[in-house]
Amino acid sequence: MPPDNRPPPEKMMFQLTLRRRGISDQRVLRAMDSVPRDVFVEESDRGDAWCDTALGIACGQTISQPFVVAYMTERLELRDDSRVLEIGTGSGYQAAILSRLCREVVTIERFRELADRARARLEQLGCDNVEVMLGDGFDIPAEAGQFDRILVTAAMERIPDGLIARIEPGGLLIAPVGPHNGRQTLILLRRTTAGLARKELIDVRFVPALPGIAREL
Repeated sequence: MPPDNRPPPEKMMFQLTLRRRGISDQRVLRAMDSVPRDVFVEESDRGDAWCDTALGIACGQTISQPFVVAYMTERLELRDDSRVLEIGTGSGYQAAILSRLCREVVTIERFRELADRARARLEQLGCDNVEVMLGDGFDIPAEAGQFDRILVTAAMERIPDGLIARIEPGGLLIAPVGPHNGRQTLILLRRTTAGLARKELIDVRFVPALPGIAREL
């Protein structure tokens, strides 16, 4: 018999779920298919890696629900030459998806343990266009420069002016905005020649974005 080259059922269902929920950008779907989510979850959660649900990781943080990852990525309208800033590296999963779709990703994490783990995973997968920085997402180093796209993966009560200032003309920023202990709304900001255009997307639930570098756990 010839070898069975079909993807396992859980990966087939993973893709089908994304399509059923409205993800239609083929580049995003291919990126989601090419990045092994099971590499980014805790060993005890490997059996649920391809489920459409958020999962806990170290330092009290989470790896986001795949639909939310795909949805936010799709709304970024990424180009091959895009330079992307991510606030909140977490497991590194979102950065790995972004790396398949743009020129460069700079991702900032306030927990050293998470930053180190994510860097190792991304190197293992050959994501050579991703730089993982230990730092404060509310205080971006000046040398980081400007970005075509900015993605925030933790809840902010308001988007800091300093972060908005990093958006290149014609660029986009997406962030979950709202109370830390409750639901937030994904906000899309687009820098146009007339100023900032703001659009509300969907309700989500993210862990809080906090200032400063976290103390060692």
